[in-house]
Amino acid sequence: MLDKLPDTPPTTLLLDQIQSPADLRRLSTEQLPALAEELRHWLLYSVGQTGGHFGAGLGVTELTIALHYLLNTPEDSLIWDVGHQCYPHKILTGRKDQMLSMRQQAGLAPFPKRDESMYDCFGTGHSSTSISAALGMALAARLQQQPRKSVAVIGDGAMTAGMAFEALNHAGHTGANLLVILNDNDMSISRNEGGLATYLANNLRNRLAGATTAALFEALAFEYTGPVDGHDFEQLLPALQQALNRPGPQFLHVITCKGKGYAPAEADPVGFHAITKIEPLHQPPTGRSPRYCNVFGQWLVDKAAADNRLCAITPAMREGSDLIAFSQQYPDRYFDVAIAEQHALTLAGGLAVGGMKPVVAIYSTFLQRAYDQLIHDIAIQKLDVLLAIDRAGLVGEDGATHAGCFDIAYLRCLPGLQILTPSCHAELQRMLDYAYDTPGPVAVRYPRGSETAHLKDRPAPAALPGAQLLRQGEQTLLLNFGPLLDQALRVADTLNLTLVDMRCVKPLDTQQLTSLAEAHQLIVTLEDHAIKGGAGAAVSEWLHTEGHNNPLLMLGIPDRWIEHASRDEQLALCGLDSEGIQAAIEKRLTHQS
Repeated sequence: MLDKLPDTPPTTLLLDQIQSPADLRRLSTEQLPALAEELRHWLLYSVGQTGGHFGAGLGVTELTIALHYLLNTPEDSLIWDVGHQCYPHKILTGRKDQMLSMRQQAGLAPFPKRDESMYDCFGTGHSSTSISAALGMALAARLQQQPRKSVAVIGDGAMTAGMAFEALNHAGHTGANLLVILNDNDMSISRNEGGLATYLANNLRNRLAGATTAALFEALAFEYTGPVDGHDFEQLLPALQQALNRPGPQFLHVITCKGKGYAPAEADPVGFHAITKIEPLHQPPTGRSPRYCNVFGQWLVDKAAADNRLCAITPAMREGSDLIAFSQQYPDRYFDVAIAEQHALTLAGGLAVGGMKPVVAIYSTFLQRAYDQLIHDIAIQKLDVLLAIDRAGLVGEDGATHAGCFDIAYLRCLPGLQILTPSCHAELQRMLDYAYDTPGPVAVRYPRGSETAHLKDRPAPAALPGAQLLRQGEQTLLLNFGPLLDQALRVADTLNLTLVDMRCVKPLDTQQLTSLAEAHQLIVTLEDHAIKGGAGAAVSEWLHTEGHNNPLLMLGIPDRWIEHASRDEQLALCGLDSEGIQAAIEKRLTHQS
């Protein structure tokens, strides 16, 4: 077992022979443990160089080898859920050397991706979808009278989501030849929460005492096998072979250790869920600026001290949304519902009806999964819920599956729901206070990372939801929505633009917009969100409704998927760096003149 990430490439004589799973199948079973050790060492080295998801891949190394050894991939379907388990799979399917490009622009994606490899049969950037997809593939094979096998590996807490059980329920009814493998490591990103995690843990201990854990899954018409040690080929290979050979729905329960083979990750699977790349030797450590989520986390603790009605809800994102301090100081008012976003929103609605003040801390990309609950269980009923929407906009290396590019569009069409877009940390605090004190549903969307525009001489902000005039210029009015204020300031100074920090998408400050529209020839909107349906579209609708004839230039994320890269690189690709913004405005002014 290693206790330090290697900073030079390890020797991988066996692994170097494998360019595809067909090469793997030429090895003897006696060679597989040595291959697992080499694969694990290469994973430790490559992720150390690039950063990325870490513990989950280490935990499924033997399972990945065993699956590709016994399956006929890519003809057989193998789906990894959650997708960050897939790094060993990528290494064994011809992408070993490309691992050093992981999460970089034009490099490997951090999740399975269909157009990256024929071995990635289904994209799984979000969790708990694998059983449904694998069942669909199994049914397609049956309808086409093809012998293809269909396997879903579901782990890292993904079994807690309702969609997984919807699929299990349906699969048992179909009788399809489907194998579901539960990679049970007692972990999500944090420790698994909820009754299912407790059931599996308790019944595993009973199983070792001679009891069974089969009842739950056999009740759903699956044939259950396990638990099996997921790091022991002598147990894993025969159990897996038997499950693959039996007809009908099969369920294989595999016990693994997240972070297996790297002592610090085994001891701290939460801290080593993902890592940043190794810093160069002798580089002095740099302090990290507070991030938007840290500002939110501190606000939450402070507000809870002042109001015992406050409750916080998260769908398995305690660390990511920085609810650590709150969960420790106010455990009775902290609810980690596991990977169950739909339940999180309706739970918030119930708490609000019961007289509490729920704050739902949720990533923008995950809020998409609970849209129906947001509409029916919160918005229609005008319930007093604060949505703290983290990682709104472009998120960098996690790519298109995790980008929060659509929340303004799907939120602003809901009657009675307000949307606020802070441009700095201080504005985030003000907006959280305003949202907390405002009856009814209010969303505050903020980006990943730290503020980039801290205005020491910023005028005292107007009362929310009012906009704020930051700079008076000529002819062109630039309306900023959210965290691109630093870019907006540079462009406004260069081109002598009038700059307004709009602060709110809904409601718009129409009183200020009316006077400003009359005084300017061109209006430009700027947002870290999809152009279609976003804040610029809201301004366009208002201009049309009020009969204003100002030309409008909307700058935001274009109508295409933005692939993984650094956030700065993504902004540049979208023309949302200061150079791109300035060029777009100058081009439009040239065409108008």
